[in-house]
Amino acid sequence: MERRNFLKSAALGVTGAALAAPMVNAQNATTLTIVSTWPRDFPGLGLSAQRLAQRIVEVSNGAIQTEYFAAGERVGAFDVFDEVASGNSQAYVAADYYWIGKHPGFAYFTSVPFGMTTPEWNSWIKFKGGQDLWDKLSGDFGLKALACGATGAQAGGWFNKEIISPDDLQGLKMRIPGLGGTVMSKLGVSTVSLPGGQIYENLVSGAVEATEWVGPYNDYFMKFYEAAKFYYTAGMHEPGGGLAFGMNASWWGSLSKYEQDVITACCYEEHAAQPEEAGALNGEYLARLVNDHGVEVRAFNEDVWDAFGDAAEEVFEETRDHSALAAEINDAFQAGLKEIGAWRAAAEIEFSNQRNRILGIA
Repeated sequence: MERRNFLKSAALGVTGAALAAPMVNAQNATTLTIVSTWPRDFPGLGLSAQRLAQRIVEVSNGAIQTEYFAAGERVGAFDVFDEVASGNSQAYVAADYYWIGKHPGFAYFTSVPFGMTTPEWNSWIKFKGGQDLWDKLSGDFGLKALACGATGAQAGGWFNKEIISPDDLQGLKMRIPGLGGTVMSKLGVSTVSLPGGQIYENLVSGAVEATEWVGPYNDYFMKFYEAAKFYYTAGMHEPGGGLAFGMNASWWGSLSKYEQDVITACCYEEHAAQPEEAGALNGEYLARLVNDHGVEVRAFNEDVWDAFGDAAEEVFEETRDHSALAAEINDAFQAGLKEIGAWRAAAEIEFSNQRNRILGIA
């Protein structure tokens, strides 16, 4: 096919898709109430969720009208799971590892220690059976989840002292959720899982002495540097993964295929946009943290990394012992990681390392 004919056909396809949108008015539009774990207008995570809510309205041509509630506006940040499972609201935006108290398998659909980076996780979810396992787990709680955001590899966190050896973790009070928090507990850390909007006050008061959050762009606006000056890069706890648009399964099943397709497309669009935004801004905001606020950037040494690794192995075994489904999810995840990660190491990571060496990129 000649190029102009291909482009003409593509244009007709887009037009046809647009015309397929139903004609709607306020009376017959579908209402989608979204509750979020993030504060309103929160840089990074919160703005991403709000952008998604608006995008669903735009792409559906008004066929789906969204009502968006930030954390605390309708229910508390950690109450959104039950709010949606009960049918009181139709969807939540959250990190599914917040729900490991309900089932540890939820961690694998956000991020786990020494787990997949965002591109690796995307491959597993979409093409290696990850979504089917997510559906199986979520379905047990009356939910249907889609990926709707990601942060990329996260920083190791903020500490009010340097971490020179694993012994420096003993007795430390730290905000860190998910299985990463379980790993830290193995190393003597007293861990808590706080919503984002409550971390700063607890860090300033001394209720916690360390916290992980996301990365420089998101973290800059949290002002953690006012209480903790040591910022550790490359944490073991969250190398990537995704955020969840968790919907009430009955409500999802009641939608037309068109409505389901719109929501899926918008979730995947935002799932791509959020880590791209973070990637574009993290370097700029890391420089601001260092130059404007005197933050001292550190990296965990190999002794600390090895301690993380030993503890993670214990955590994975305990997770497998929880239930048959937990073992199935863990084993599928680890097998996917080895297969997908092997090629990325041989190609992209090797290229990046050599490129950075030659160009002098730190």
